[in-house]
Amino acid sequence: MSKTYSISELANEFDLTTRSIRFYEDQELLHPTRRGQTRVYSSKDRVRLKLTIRGKRLGFSLAEIRELFELWDETRSGSKKQLHLMLSKIGERRAALDQQMKDITMVQLELESAEIRCRQALEELLEKEPQETQNEEEHASSADKASAPSSATMH
Repeated sequence: MSKTYSISELANEFDLTTRSIRFYEDQELLHPTRRGQTRVYSSKDRVRLKLTIRGKRLGFSLAEIRELFELWDETRSGSKKQLHLMLSKIGERRAALDQQMKDITMVQLELESAEIRCRQALEELLEKEPQETQNEEEHASSADKASAPSSATMH
C-alpha cells in the first residue's frame, strides 16, 4: 500500500497553508480521495504539489502547470509532446526574464541619469547661495539706509 498524506502533513512539509493546497485542488492540480470529510493525498498528489511549487517559482501559471500535468496523465510516462511543450514554456519564460532584465537595466540607467542631473542642479544652487545671501544682505542694508529717517529731519 502506498503512503498517503493528510492536508496538514503536506502543508507542513511544503510550508504552505491548507487553504493554498485546497486552492490547488480547486484548480485541478491535485486529486485527493476522501474518507468522509477528510482529504487523503497520494504520493502522486505529493509529487504534483512539489512540481506545482517548483513551476510557480519558475514563473509558470497554474494553467500552464495543469496543461503539463494533463499531458503527463495522457501517457503515464511523459511524451515528446509534453517535453516539447515544456521546452517551449522554458523558452518563453527565459525570453520574458531577459526582457525584464533589459527593462531593469534601462530603468537603472534612467535613474542614474536623473540622479546626476539632480546632484548637478543642487551643486549649482549651493554655489550660488553664498552670492545670493551676500546680495540679499547688501540689498537689505541699502534698503535700511534709504528708509531710515535722517538726523536733520528729526530735529
